Amino acid sequence: MASGVGLPTTNTRTSGRIGQYGLQIGYRTLSVRVEERDLPAKPKPSADPADAIAAIDVHLIDVEDVCTRYSTHPTRGLEDAAVQRKAKEGKNVISSPPTQYWKKAFNYVFGGFNFLMWIAFILTLLSYQPLGEPSPQPFVLGVAILLIFVIAISATFYALVDWNASRIMRSIKTLIAEHACVIRDGQQQLIPAADIVVGDVVVLNSGDRVPADLRIVQASSDLRFDRSLLTGESEMIPGALDATSKNALETRNLALNSTFVTQGNCTGVVFATGDRSVMGRLVSMSGEKQFKLTTIQREVWFFTKIISCLALFFFGLSLLLYGVWLRTTYPGYDTTSTAIVNSIGCLTAFVPQGLPICVALSLTVIARRMAKRQVLVKNLATVETLGCMSVLCSDKTGTLTAGRMVVQNIAFLNHHCSVKVLLEKLAESSTPADFAALKVVHQIARLCNAAKFDAAVMDCPIEERAIKGDPTDTALLRFSEGLSVPSLDIDTSSLLKAWERRFEISFNSRNKWAMTVVEDNNSSGSVWMLVKGAPDVLFPYCQDILQGDGTSVPLGDSEREQLSALQNKWSSEGQRVLALSLDGIKLDLPPNTMEELLYSELRDLTLVSLIGIRDLPRDDVPSSIETIRKAGVRVFMVTGDFKLTAVAISRQAKRINTIADIRMAASEKVPTRTRHEIKPRDDDPIRALVLTGEDVSSLTSADWDVVVGSYMEVVFARTTPDQKMKIVQEIKCRGDNTVAVTGDGINDVPALKAADIGVAMGAGSDVAKEAAALILLKNDFASIPVAIEMGRLVFDNLRKVSLYLLPAGSYTEFMAVFSNVLLGMQIPMTTYQQVCFCIANDVVMSISLMYEKAESDLMLRKPRNARKDRLTDWRLFLQVYLFIGLMLWPSAMGMWFLYMSRQGLGFYDVILVYNKWQDGWKGYSQDQLNHFVNVGQCIYYVTLVFGQYGGLLAVRNRRVSILHSNPFWGPRKNLIVPCGMIATALIAVVNLYGPGIQHVFGTTPIPGMYWGLAFCFPLIILIMDELRKLLVRTYPKSFVAYIAW
Repeated sequence: MASGVGLPTTNTRTSGRIGQYGLQIGYRTLSVRVEERDLPAKPKPSADPADAIAAIDVHLIDVEDVCTRYSTHPTRGLEDAAVQRKAKEGKNVISSPPTQYWKKAFNYVFGGFNFLMWIAFILTLLSYQPLGEPSPQPFVLGVAILLIFVIAISATFYALVDWNASRIMRSIKTLIAEHACVIRDGQQQLIPAADIVVGDVVVLNSGDRVPADLRIVQASSDLRFDRSLLTGESEMIPGALDATSKNALETRNLALNSTFVTQGNCTGVVFATGDRSVMGRLVSMSGEKQFKLTTIQREVWFFTKIISCLALFFFGLSLLLYGVWLRTTYPGYDTTSTAIVNSIGCLTAFVPQGLPICVALSLTVIARRMAKRQVLVKNLATVETLGCMSVLCSDKTGTLTAGRMVVQNIAFLNHHCSVKVLLEKLAESSTPADFAALKVVHQIARLCNAAKFDAAVMDCPIEERAIKGDPTDTALLRFSEGLSVPSLDIDTSSLLKAWERRFEISFNSRNKWAMTVVEDNNSSGSVWMLVKGAPDVLFPYCQDILQGDGTSVPLGDSEREQLSALQNKWSSEGQRVLALSLDGIKLDLPPNTMEELLYSELRDLTLVSLIGIRDLPRDDVPSSIETIRKAGVRVFMVTGDFKLTAVAISRQAKRINTIADIRMAASEKVPTRTRHEIKPRDDDPIRALVLTGEDVSSLTSADWDVVVGSYMEVVFARTTPDQKMKIVQEIKCRGDNTVAVTGDGINDVPALKAADIGVAMGAGSDVAKEAAALILLKNDFASIPVAIEMGRLVFDNLRKVSLYLLPAGSYTEFMAVFSNVLLGMQIPMTTYQQVCFCIANDVVMSISLMYEKAESDLMLRKPRNARKDRLTDWRLFLQVYLFIGLMLWPSAMGMWFLYMSRQGLGFYDVILVYNKWQDGWKGYSQDQLNHFVNVGQCIYYVTLVFGQYGGLLAVRNRRVSILHSNPFWGPRKNLIVPCGMIATALIAVVNLYGPGIQHVFGTTPIPGMYWGLAFCFPLIILIMDELRKLLVRTYPKSFVAYIAW
């Protein structure tokens, strides 16, 4: 190659082998005819979406007719006046399917625990009339009214939570600004996708979402689409210029709204937008999206089904005992109406009414907190799954690194240095021709490049211009655009005028190279094939190599070793290394067969240089990874890059293993472990492993057992998208792992979809953001540990809610019914008080727990095993029934008996009395006995209200003392807790002193001493729990610590 010339105007490859070929233009320039002629008519609009889709015919007419029909031009696009006129047709937005509000309302009214309340309401009405005849009691009617009020309040609360959740999800989804590249007035522009109009010419590149329905007018030979959103099939669909089917959904020359470009690039004319697109019409046909329960909601519903079954069982048992035993053995003890109303206490006692509300509320609260951190949760199910994350498979570029690459080093055969040093040497040199090869580097970097500047910001400095393209192409584009050396005739504008692109094969993760065929616009018409890609992939195809002065020499073994050593050096420093190469060709084939021939021509290339591209690590990555590791989450790196992270890993492990160590470990005889047990043990040392994509393809099932079960740190390098997906699948099926995958490129999509949690960067490709469940809008890796903490916090707080609700509901309230039915005692807590406690105290205090902040050790615990670690387990039930509950109900019952004893009624004067409790019992009249019962019931109720304060303060912390995490100040400040306490105390005062309530429900004021005594019991519960926590902290391996929740 001649020195200082750049791309020659004639080809150096001999014509004997391929001289019979020339090059046909792959991109056609189309003009619009202006003479009048008969054109295919536009399809008539139809109200039926199916008919409208069937009537699409734009794929059956030629490109020129398409442009004429929609008054556009394939290279200049629409004019501003046409855009403004067509914009009146509406925004390019697909409307949400219509909501069937009657279904939602039905679910609000009859869903959750409301169906039990309806049962109680109906039975209460029957108890009033006709079962209450001849003298129905106002108390029974009051309970019925209260129950219907409870149903209304619950339904309203469910509706408000649902509405708030929908509003939050809509608002945070608007944080993603979708843009599209269009040609208007001959200039490429980035505009909001919603502003696209019919007739716009849209430019699509690999990774882009198709913003509207397009008829393809220009396309690269490797164009592929992901239509899985429409067809449900995961196979990539090739794109074409001509129709391949009369069916608009089957033909390949249409790019349909909401599908993705997975490979190649194309240009298309918009023929339908928004609701008039195929996707928009399908959405209108499909109706409302079916509601799906999240994982935590399914677990809660499973728990509540058990509770509901127990409630119905004990309710039925209570009625049965009355019917076959009490009614006959102790006649007059209870009327049928009273027995039913008292038995309804079983239904209300077991119902943790606050739990379903807290599930919905907690997810929206956490989603809102994450939105403030610019973390988009696409569905609420993601929030709870984050807390189970045990393995994080992270991509490197754009995730662990900033994704803003810059060209740092350039290497020719005879010397290498940084770009800054090279330009300084060039400026000081008296013989610029010594650096002639830099011109060829500039030409390949600029011409073999799929990135594009936004035309709207071309006046800005190069570093500030918006670029549409992947990070590598973006770095080369900025480098080549800013490179100007008049002494070597290096000028970008002149270069673009002198050469025209004729054919392209875009970069893909399988080839790991990109190719562009360019033709000289001069009369010589020479054609060159420019290739850039991974050095280890392109080296075998290269025959010669350029020196700094532009002269070429054969690429022998010594030269290859020299360049490989340099590649390894740069890679170990964290640089991405590219090889630039070229070859002259003469081809004359149709575009459809061009790609296959170019693959065969990829040989005997001339290696021009190596380029080192630097992508600096994000500042927040080291501390974030350290936090994630402390949380028991293993961090694996899965990247398509070279082995450049071994040095970083070696800081954590003394030795880095390879596939040979895996094979040796797999061959050893070890105790058989089930798939659920394949995970590193707590006392295992930190082991690190580096595997290549080739190694991954050769791993057996036994090898994978060793990889997943023995290593804390693994780097998978040089992996393809299919291999990334296989890695995720193999990790998921071992050790009960919940796998999260981060990525930003189209090559990460299969792994993002295969993962339990896909995490995409806000600056990533559209297709990656679609596949992910979580999007980091600010590309902030530090948001990942925050998201893990939020996910754990949801589950932690729901456990606390369950632990708070059960001692009062299924224990203390139930014991009131139990004592009435089996122990022959007047019921110490009325059905009204139980219902009121259920809907007021339980809900208000439960909500305060949903606003609890994370405990200090939350991110030091092991990840939750989604298969084994349930919301309620045996440890929690021990805490409920053998600790808190065992203090709470005896306290309330003790206060009942204390009051009765002060009225002269001993223990055996109250219990096992049955039908003796009537006029004359122990010398008291019926009115006096009724008054004693009413006061005792109110004392029982007040004791339970205040006793729950102790339970609430006890469950706020699992291990830490309240002295270090009180709700009034400090890191665990939660003023909703004292506000909730005040609110429930006021509700108790209203119940006891409200004249209307006294008249209907028989409540009455209680002596002052019982208000004071009631305050002592929460203090006792809190002190006992503080002692328990002290034992757990002091003796972490004791039996008390083992059974601690």
